[in-house]
Amino acid sequence: MLVRYSMQNSKKDLLPFRHGVHLSKEQCPKTPQKVEDMRCIPYASTVGSLMYVILYTRPDICYTVGIVSKYQSNPGLDHWTAVKIIIKYPRRMRDYMLVYRAKDLILTGYTNSDFQTDKDSTNSMLRLVFTLKGGVVV
Repeated sequence: MLVRYSMQNSKKDLLPFRHGVHLSKEQCPKTPQKVEDMRCIPYASTVGSLMYVILYTRPDICYTVGIVSKYQSNPGLDHWTAVKIIIKYPRRMRDYMLVYRAKDLILTGYTNSDFQTDKDSTNSMLRLVFTLKGGVVV
């Protein structure tokens, strides 16, 4: 994927999403010229490729890809920057993998909720993570 989007020489990123980055509709292009400039950027194709990666090899980027996928209809440069950071993250993490420990088959769930974190709709968010034998499954 790095080669496909000409990012093979880019720096590796430690996290799939930078701390303090908040994406919103306010960052979408508003002038016809900026909208036209963004048409040259393969935003939707890249997000689609990331969704494929989530399904088969990298469930750890699911949350961040979900955030950037909300802006596919009118992405801005800040949204594109966030997508590029997500692409660079697996480069650093390619030697890491999910490990399932040999212990009892117990499904454990964790939740995290944030009040009014979506700047566009002021909706609250609920995140769920389930582990099985010590590895994340959902």
